[in-house]
Amino acid sequence: MGADRRYDVIIIGGGPAGLTAALYAGRARVKTILLERGVPGGQLLNTDAIEDYPGFDHITGAELADKMTEQAKKFGVETATATVTGIRSEGDTKVVETDSGAYRGDYVILTAGGEPKKLGIPGETEFQGRGVSQCAVCDGAFFKEQEVAVVGGGDAAVEEAVFLTRYVKKVYLIHRRDQFRAQAILIEAAKKNPKVEIILDTEVTAVNGVDGEVVSVTLKNVKTGETKELKVTGIFIFIGFQPNTQFFDHREHMQHDPLGFLITDSTMQTSVPGVYAAGDVRSQLTRQITTAVGDATTAAIDAVKKLEARKHQPSPVPVDAYGQTAKAAGQSAQAATQAKQAAG
Repeated sequence: MGADRRYDVIIIGGGPAGLTAALYAGRARVKTILLERGVPGGQLLNTDAIEDYPGFDHITGAELADKMTEQAKKFGVETATATVTGIRSEGDTKVVETDSGAYRGDYVILTAGGEPKKLGIPGETEFQGRGVSQCAVCDGAFFKEQEVAVVGGGDAAVEEAVFLTRYVKKVYLIHRRDQFRAQAILIEAAKKNPKVEIILDTEVTAVNGVDGEVVSVTLKNVKTGETKELKVTGIFIFIGFQPNTQFFDHREHMQHDPLGFLITDSTMQTSVPGVYAAGDVRSQLTRQITTAVGDATTAAIDAVKKLEARKHQPSPVPVDAYGQTAKAAGQSAQAATQAKQAAG
């Protein structure tokens, strides 16, 4: 591997956490590369409107991603399109394996985020991309003047249900519990929208299709057990995320919560020294753009401090096979010579 594949900091994932870590590492003038399997931006690219990021009354996810990417590159951060297949340690060095070769670094910051959870029901996989979607911004326009279902009870589900009303005739917002987890302001917007019909205490148990296209979903009331068929041509699933850590060889040795999200200390370092986690991949109560940015700031600053500390450490004194330093060995040899001369 060439010298250009050796870095001080390797960042895995190009969402808001990764781009923030890149910005802080770049500003500190440490050699940094950001690895992203797609286009930098992460979940930002699936977000139409952001209204809770400080400094912006309204900005699209793509616009914010572009601004963050440009800012990081301005400070010399390299980026590469690569899919990470493994990470391992070689002493203090971390080796990141990708589909385009290996990268070596002193510190790794994991900001790989998560991927949408699945319902695990019949028809979900079969009709993926043909009526089943996890991205309203990406696919909403394909359902113009149609009726669709949105499944979930958090911010994403409620927000995307309202977004879809730009295109569709009707949205059925389906949640298995009797109340939403989403922010009150989002719930209020959904309730006020005449195109949104809320269905609570209900699970989707199957996606049904004809000739390769979705025609309905099967619903089950969790309290009464009653089932019925709801005619829709699309279903958008927003039931949370699972962490993208499957590529990490150390995962079974790292501390993580029951859902697989990585546990860190206050500096964002995981239980593997030299490996940090920030953003949605980390175990925490709240997952927002602002929390991802905060995590990444802490991780990058700590990694930079440790790099600086390494540079100022005194070089180790060479020792011989017997554990003696060169100076000590010389003194021992001199003493032996003097003793021999005195005896002679």
